[in-house]
Amino acid sequence: MNHLLKVPLLASRAFSSSARQLRNKVPEAQKLFQEDNGLPVHIKGGLADMLLYRATMTLTIAGTCYSLYWLVIASMPQKKA
Repeated sequence: MNHLLKVPLLASRAFSSSARQLRNKVPEAQKLFQEDNGLPVHIKGGLADMLLYRATMTLTIAGTCYSLYWLVIASMPQKKA
């Protein structure tokens, strides 16, 4: 019966003493994004946000152009051999 009491005790020690405390970063992010500094929201996050925005816009424009190219090719009549 003594071994049954040890399991919950060991489990509670494992979760309570060694668990890393995570810091809540939400208030800091709210402060950053709500600050009135004249920047659009997609740039307020810094360099990583700017690069991600530019990559997204580049892929969107390139994909649209590629789609339009193939639509034009598909709309052309085929040459008869």
